[in-house]
Amino acid sequence: MKQKESVIVGISVGDLNGIGPEIIIKAYEDPRSLELSTPVIFASGKTMQFFKNHFKSKINFFNIDTLDKIAIGKVNVVNVWNEAVNIDFGKNDKTIGEYAIKSLVAATNALKEGSIDVLVTAPINKQNIQSDTFNFPGHTDYLAKALNGKSLMFMVSDALRVGLLTDHVPLKDASSTITESLIKEKIATVMKSLKQDFGIRKPKVAILAINPHAGDNGVIGNEDDTVLKPALEKIKSDGSLVYGPYSADSFFGSNTYKNFDAIIASYHDQGLIPFKTIAFGQGVNYTAGLEKVRTSPDHGTAYEIAGKGIADESSMKQAIYTAIQIFKQREEYNHYSKNPLKKTSR
Repeated sequence: MKQKESVIVGISVGDLNGIGPEIIIKAYEDPRSLELSTPVIFASGKTMQFFKNHFKSKINFFNIDTLDKIAIGKVNVVNVWNEAVNIDFGKNDKTIGEYAIKSLVAATNALKEGSIDVLVTAPINKQNIQSDTFNFPGHTDYLAKALNGKSLMFMVSDALRVGLLTDHVPLKDASSTITESLIKEKIATVMKSLKQDFGIRKPKVAILAINPHAGDNGVIGNEDDTVLKPALEKIKSDGSLVYGPYSADSFFGSNTYKNFDAIIASYHDQGLIPFKTIAFGQGVNYTAGLEKVRTSPDHGTAYEIAGKGIADESSMKQAIYTAIQIFKQREEYNHYSKNPLKKTSR
């Protein structure tokens, strides 16, 4: 099967007062990075020129006004706006939040229309993006609605993949949010993603308990016994390799996670603290469950170092690479799903 030679990678710039533009520039500063993909940055030529000058970069931008002008093998910048933007590094600015959303919406529309193949999003500030027209906790929830999918925050690296039953939910509401239907939905999303996006034919997935020590038979809460365990038993009955619930406190320290293709945590910090401890800088936030591919770095705006030229672009590079790999894996998966007799034994 012939795969697309140059994947078109759309990139939303995120918070302009943060490190997003810097790590985008650094990710594509080496011309060899254009051998696998063609980037399209959703911002403006003026804005990106400012960052090029500020960081004394040698990157060459190719400015376009419409997506039909994308130049393969160049770092394209599509003009989402034309006016000059006042950049104040490290400042939480409502106006800058509006530009972040302009970039995201334009990039998402391009993804829906097929003008770009994948979307990589630079970090946003979840507070300054809020408005009457944009009321989402972050990228994942917005993309789920915009792309009509059941999204799941899936943190991935070479060594570890962690999905979440609940993501940007206050801790006090996490256990009441977890229902049998939610558990089934999230596990099904992880299983499908492992197969079509990562090429794992018979995935093994572990589930972390809701309460400490999985509730200790009701001594420390009963949600694991009354909600999580019964749901897992039903899921196992169809042959799915799902295990747990495991007590989260020793699961990662004992290296038990290495026995599984993915782990599903019950709430945000239960999954992301160990993930970022093990894989920080090399991890990627992948939005599983959508028909389109979206990734992002595993860190935030990093206001404290913005503008200083010291931001590490490793996670942005990995987000770009992961998006390309998933896109190509999906092409292969879809091809062989339609042509099962041609399927190899890999």
